[in-house]
Amino acid sequence: MSVLRVRTTRIAARLAFYLLLAAILFYTVFPFYWAIVSSLKSGSALFEAGLIPWKATLENYAAVFRDQPFARTIVNSLVVAALATAASLLLAASAAYALSRIRFRGRAAVLLAILSVSMFPQIAVLSGMFELVRALGLYNSLAGLVLSYLILTLPFTTWVLTAFMRELPVELEEAAIVDGASPARILVGIFLPLMAPALAATGLLAFILAWNEFLFALTFTLSPEQRTVPVAIALISGASAYELPWGQVMAASVIVTLPLIALVLLLQRRIVAGLTAGAVKG
Repeated sequence: MSVLRVRTTRIAARLAFYLLLAAILFYTVFPFYWAIVSSLKSGSALFEAGLIPWKATLENYAAVFRDQPFARTIVNSLVVAALATAASLLLAASAAYALSRIRFRGRAAVLLAILSVSMFPQIAVLSGMFELVRALGLYNSLAGLVLSYLILTLPFTTWVLTAFMRELPVELEEAAIVDGASPARILVGIFLPLMAPALAATGLLAFILAWNEFLFALTFTLSPEQRTVPVAIALISGASAYELPWGQVMAASVIVTLPLIALVLLLQRRIVAGLTAGAVKG
């Protein structure tokens, strides 16, 4: 009886695990699936609760690019997110080396200040950032968005890379110093290759953060040619204020999600390695 009871308990636990996994997958995947289904519908079919678009059409996708410069906004988002991510990783890697390897007074206070910056809501720094962007002559430009996005991505990347670099063996740095390597050489030639998984995971999260940012993009851009995709989607309108083209909104949402999916699939091995780095020591 005890053996049967143990087997029954294991089967019940495994079943509960798979049910929980199925619930999580449904919760996370179904909204995107529903967006795809809705983007393939038109007219009154949009308001039908069907899980399969029996009369699928690509009219919504064509309308997104026909009614506004949507391709330009995608390019803008790619440029801004890529530049903001690259700048964040470059600055964060340098800061992480200093904060994790160099002993100086106030290092803990600097780390705490970096972390506290990421806790401020965007609306709290919006007015100050607006004055800075306008004073530098970067209003309504992609450079202004890159500069403003750094306040979102740089604290996060610095904190994560600092924690990761602390786990790297000190012996590697000591051996490089004995061989006469400079701090820049140690960072570029030794630490950065070892930090490739962490850079990939952190860079992806920073890219997603910059790609989906809305408030700064809405405030610091004026012309349609300088907008990013979140603003472009938010400004999609119908013939009247009461007729929002949900099919176009869903089609645009699917389009802007595809680059993120492709990026995750491309970097999935490094992302998993970066997220699990330091979990096991030996």
